[in-house]
Amino acid sequence: LMIAIEKTGYQDKVRLGMDVAASEFYHEGKYSIFGTDRPSLSSEELLAVYQKWSDQYPIVTIEDPFDEDDWSAFAAMTDSIGDEVQIVGDDLTVTNTERITKAQELKACNGLLLKLNQIGTVTEAIQAFQSARKAGWGVMISHRSGETEDTSIADFAVGLGTGQIKSGAPCRSERTAKYNQLLRIEEEIGPDAKYAGKNFRA
Repeated sequence: LMIAIEKTGYQDKVRLGMDVAASEFYHEGKYSIFGTDRPSLSSEELLAVYQKWSDQYPIVTIEDPFDEDDWSAFAAMTDSIGDEVQIVGDDLTVTNTERITKAQELKACNGLLLKLNQIGTVTEAIQAFQSARKAGWGVMISHRSGETEDTSIADFAVGLGTGQIKSGAPCRSERTAKYNQLLRIEEEIGPDAKYAGKNFRA
């Protein structure tokens, strides 16, 4: 991936994000990140992998690096590299106010994946956003599996000023619809539109 980025000449502009979904390869207290034919890793060993990668590559955000109930590992990672890398809770927080509060108390992450139809109502989604912002977290508005061409999450991303949206690679219409809506919003706002860029967490 880095070779491709360098060949295009965008190495000074492109930054990387990861959605690890670690709960999917977490079994009996270990992480089988390298497949079943190699030894599984403890939380501490997996953290060391992330630390190495963040040193080697321009990674700015990592989502769900550990199992959804591995709170201590999340907290250790946020303490270790959280100043440089956004540690996003998705399975960890599931846009649930109680789990968000617990994550804030434990300093388990510093970023919220906000799924509007996961929490229940628009009001609750906005409250979750406000809670995250008050804690100094970044907020990433996200699509979900089974997504349609509805573009409302693009409007929410701009309206709330999250600076981040997760809609997937622009390879299908329900994804490009969101990006096209962002372009229309930018066109409507005109010169007052601001691209978050490196300040996407602010």
